[in-house]
Amino acid sequence: MAHATTVEYVTVIATESLSKRFPRVTALDRLSVDITPGVTGLVGANGAGKSTLIKILLGLSPASEGRATVLGLDVAKDGSAIRERVGYMPEHDCLPPDVSATEFVVHMARMSGLPPAAARERTADTLRHVGLYEERYRPMGGYSTGMKQRVKLAQALVHDPRLVLLDEPTNGLDPAGRDEMLGLIRRVHTDFGISVLVTSHLLGELERTCDHVVVIDGGKLLRSSSTRDFTQATASLAVEVTDTAAHPDGTAALRAHLAEAGLTVQPAGRSGDGAPASDHVLLVDVAGDETYDVVRDAIAGLGLGLIRMEQRRHRIAEIFRDDDAHEDGHDTHEDAHDHAPDDAPDDAPDGNRNATRRSRTSNGSGGAADAA
Repeated sequence: MAHATTVEYVTVIATESLSKRFPRVTALDRLSVDITPGVTGLVGANGAGKSTLIKILLGLSPASEGRATVLGLDVAKDGSAIRERVGYMPEHDCLPPDVSATEFVVHMARMSGLPPAAARERTADTLRHVGLYEERYRPMGGYSTGMKQRVKLAQALVHDPRLVLLDEPTNGLDPAGRDEMLGLIRRVHTDFGISVLVTSHLLGELERTCDHVVVIDGGKLLRSSSTRDFTQATASLAVEVTDTAAHPDGTAALRAHLAEAGLTVQPAGRSGDGAPASDHVLLVDVAGDETYDVVRDAIAGLGLGLIRMEQRRHRIAEIFRDDDAHEDGHDTHEDAHDHAPDDAPDDAPDGNRNATRRSRTSNGSGGAADAA
């Protein structure tokens, strides 16, 4: 594990063999990962251990074994110092309904150590940043879900932290609200230089928002790499053409022509996001730059209209897809592992901790497929 010497440029979070065990369930299992500055997505199905990890990083829950540092501080010894430097947006609705956003965020700023005048000034600036300035004096009980999420984001940012931990920040939001929240999250880093760790089970969100993605399942690390690596181009070309009077099935005609030219061609079957692909889409193996010329000349020679010709790209969702899935897209098996919900106490009864879920997830239209 790379240890932080210059925190700003090396790592903001580091874990080494981090485990959290409940009496009958392991929520985190020897998790070792380094997270560098930027916007990092922590993805996993509900019950995968995301919120448990955040609580340990904040020093609110002790690990069973292993160690972790946040901004170079040991979570086992320096919880208070970590919470002074880190902002936290909880997943659940926890806002007092009879208090205004201004009162609440000022209070949270004061709790973080800001003097009264600075707390009020920072509150006004932060509520303006999240788009709640005009509504800041209304009691939060009358707020929409989207407005409440913005208040939670504002209180996480008000004390100008170096890192914010956002637990499922788009929960309960409609597509437009999710897009707005994701834009705000991205700006937290680009405008203010604050690093972000954001958890989600909505895979498309992380693909569009994050620089780096960490995937956990059953408390174990599946993969940690840059978003670019997740979505790198594959060695295949997706081609879609129109039909014509001369070729009523333009796709079949093109496929035969390309096969005669020695190219390997197959139907797309499923699109990169897991949804059924168009019957008119072909995947052509790219043998070299000449492949593009052969495909272009074949389409022109047949007199077909070209709808699209693009490199097929992986999506993050593909790493969750079971290779042995049925043709109808359903998984062939269910994971029957027991997982503790992230807020379950050690003495919680089994019925509150066990979760039977799918460990493979697919995401349609780049948006949000629930992985639970």
